[in-house]
Amino acid sequence: MLKDKQMPANPVVAVAGATGAVGAEFLKVLHDVDFPASEVRALASARSAGKELDFEGCGQVPAGKLIVQEMTPESFEGVDIALFSAGAGVSKAMRDAVVAAGAVMIDNSSAFRMDPDVPLVVPEVNPQDVAWHNGVIANPNCSTIQMVVALKPLYDLARIKRVVVSTYQAASGAGAPAMAELYDQTRAFLDGTPEGELEVNAFQHRIAFNCIPHIDVPMDDGSTKEEWKMVVETKKIMGDDDLAVSATCVRVPVLRCHGESINVEFAGEVTVEQARAALEAAAGVQVMDDLAACAYPMPGILAGTDGVFIGRLRRDESVEHGLAFWDVADQIRKGAALNAVQIAQLLIS
Repeated sequence: MLKDKQMPANPVVAVAGATGAVGAEFLKVLHDVDFPASEVRALASARSAGKELDFEGCGQVPAGKLIVQEMTPESFEGVDIALFSAGAGVSKAMRDAVVAAGAVMIDNSSAFRMDPDVPLVVPEVNPQDVAWHNGVIANPNCSTIQMVVALKPLYDLARIKRVVVSTYQAASGAGAPAMAELYDQTRAFLDGTPEGELEVNAFQHRIAFNCIPHIDVPMDDGSTKEEWKMVVETKKIMGDDDLAVSATCVRVPVLRCHGESINVEFAGEVTVEQARAALEAAAGVQVMDDLAACAYPMPGILAGTDGVFIGRLRRDESVEHGLAFWDVADQIRKGAALNAVQIAQLLIS
C-alpha cells in the first residue's frame, strides 16, 4: 500500500546519527542545497545528547547551534523526513516508530536495501521508484551508487550484459574512527613504530601504506558482503536481474573518495565517442579524461565534490562490445549524504 500522506513543501527533517561522519555530512548537504526544511532535528545516542552541533542553516532554519537529542521512538512525532545513518540495528529498531509517526525514513544502512517492499534509489538512475515507497526508502551502498550513475547513460545506449569492477575504497567508508586510524598509523609507521606494535582496530590489517582486499564479512562463495552488495544492488537499481556483475572490493590508504576500475560488456556496439557524449550529457556525471595532459579523476583532488567523475575511457578489446573506464566519487557526499538528500528532494518535488 502506498503512503497517502502529502509531503509538505517545507518538511520537518530529523537527522538520525547526527554526530557520525555521514550525519555531519547530512547537515552540511542540507545547507549546501538549501533544502527547504522548516525544522531540523539532530538525533543520536544517549551519550551524545546535549552536544551542540554547528549548523549553517537551510530553508526556514537559521544558522546556529543544533542541540543533539537522544533518539527515541517519540523523537519522530511531527517529523516528515528522517535521514538515517546510525547503523542497521538502529534503523530496524526505529522503523515502526518512524512510519507510525507519518514520516519517511531514508536509510543509509544495509538494513532494508534488498527488501522487496523498499525502493533502492539513486535519483539519476531510478527516480520513479520513490513513488512506491511504504514509509522507507533505502540509500544504496556507496560503491554501488557511483557505479550505477555511470552505467545508466551507457545502458541507455545499449543493454549492458556484464560488468567487472574493482574498487579502491577510502578509509572513511568505514567511518570517522577508520579515518583517524589511517592518520595515526601513518604517523606511527613513519616514526619507525614496529609492525607488531601498530594499533589495528578499524580494519583487518594495518591500512597505512597497504591495500586490504577484504571489506565487510566473508560470504560462503568466497566473496565479501561488500562485493555481494554491489552485485545484487546494481541489479535492483537498474531493474535488470540478468545483468551480470563481478566485483572485487579493496580498502586503500585514502581518506575520502572511492575509485573504481570498471569494464562493461554491451549487447551491441557502443563506440568510445558515443559513450563519451552520453556521459558528458548525463546528470551527476563529469568527464575528466585527457590522458596526454594527465587529466583524470583522483581521490586526492575530489574530496568534497558532488559529482561522479569519469576518466580513462577506452575500448576493452577482450570482449566483442566492451568499454573500460575509471570512476571516482566522494563516498560521503554522493555515496551517502547527498544521495539521501536528493531522494528527499524527490519526495517534495
